[in-house]
Amino acid sequence: MSVSEDHGATASSTTGNVTATNVTAANGSGAVGRATYGVVGGGIIGLAVARELALRHPGAEVVVVEKEPRLAAHQTGHNSGVIHAGLYYQPGSLKATLCIRGGALLRKFSQQHGIDFQELGKLVVATNDAELEQLAVIEDRARRNQVPDLVRLDRAGMTEIEPHITGIAALHSPHTAVIDYRAVCEALAADLAARGGRVLLSSPVTAIRDEGDRVAVTAGGQTLRVDRLVACGGLSSDALAAMVDDPGDVRIIPFRGEYYHLREGLRDRVRGLVYPVPDPRYPFLGVHLTRDLTGGVHVGPNAVLALALEGYRWRDVNPRDLARVLTWPGMARLAREHWRNGLAEMAGSLSRRRFATAVRRYLPQVQAGDLTRAPAGVRAQAVRRSGELVDDFVIRTSGRVTVVRNAPSPAATSSLAIAEHIVGQLVGTAGRP
Repeated sequence: MSVSEDHGATASSTTGNVTATNVTAANGSGAVGRATYGVVGGGIIGLAVARELALRHPGAEVVVVEKEPRLAAHQTGHNSGVIHAGLYYQPGSLKATLCIRGGALLRKFSQQHGIDFQELGKLVVATNDAELEQLAVIEDRARRNQVPDLVRLDRAGMTEIEPHITGIAALHSPHTAVIDYRAVCEALAADLAARGGRVLLSSPVTAIRDEGDRVAVTAGGQTLRVDRLVACGGLSSDALAAMVDDPGDVRIIPFRGEYYHLREGLRDRVRGLVYPVPDPRYPFLGVHLTRDLTGGVHVGPNAVLALALEGYRWRDVNPRDLARVLTWPGMARLAREHWRNGLAEMAGSLSRRRFATAVRRYLPQVQAGDLTRAPAGVRAQAVRRSGELVDDFVIRTSGRVTVVRNAPSPAATSSLAIAEHIVGQLVGTAGRP
């Protein structure tokens, strides 16, 4: 084995059909010249990167370390499962190019592995004249991004697709789909294992050291030495960047996205996905309706500041995380500029009635009693020192370590293309391997 490991405890855990084992320590002698790669993060991006490394470098050793006892424990496992078509993103940005490419790769991968996805289609609905200008901006971006079969609809055309939705105009993206991203992660991990890769669960990273020709990663009580390391830590990306002394000019601010379920008697009022015209000042898409693979309808998310990096509920408070957020200069600047919107989002979080009011703009029948709480998610949103919310993906390489610093939606859709992008860059930045 060419990934040398210090400290020889053996432990194993199973997730789905994938067994992840912290193997007994090797002596590090390994096969001469065999490339070794480490990946931090058992979410969809980390697993996609690991699989891509195994695909491009047959015979290389690839190991993934994940701090939780299961895959897809945070952002990947707490989203609404949408395969985005690329409507909103600035043409030429990483988000735009990797979303389009990633969506195609994800469909192909899912078909090959028997993972169900459904193209339910999406409406982006303008409910008043003031929103028509922003709808036109979205349409222009979508067409420049070559979103397939996009159609601009008037009120009558919109009603043909979603009879119970009200508005004055809409964009229809018929190929926007839904999928189970946890199932995708299981398949990626199984694919990696079939190519000789390993996933080590319950293995939090506590140190990363550059040793010149290798990188030492201490995780789960053992030290792995690899030629290259890719950190896809999501909410933990700041801590990982600090370990390699590359804090950069961004910090992760956790925004909780809260969801409701639409009651069973109203689910037939929504055929696919229905989104409002988003506020262009923010990289969030607003409270929307998402039909899932089982016929349920999710309502949300909003976007409120979480009080911990993994703050899925109001009572989840981590003073250290909160202090780190509040002392970042960008957070103070962000709050000064957008405090009114922040208070409105907080009010919506605390009041189901206000949440229902947001939905009634385009689905008038919904009342507060029609909504029941669903599990929340936490978005790892990068904020610059200037207070700017970072909209695009941010990927930084320092020496032999690459850290994904910002990968919000549509990162799950884009994951296989993000993996291509990162692994392709590794070839050009370090020589061997």
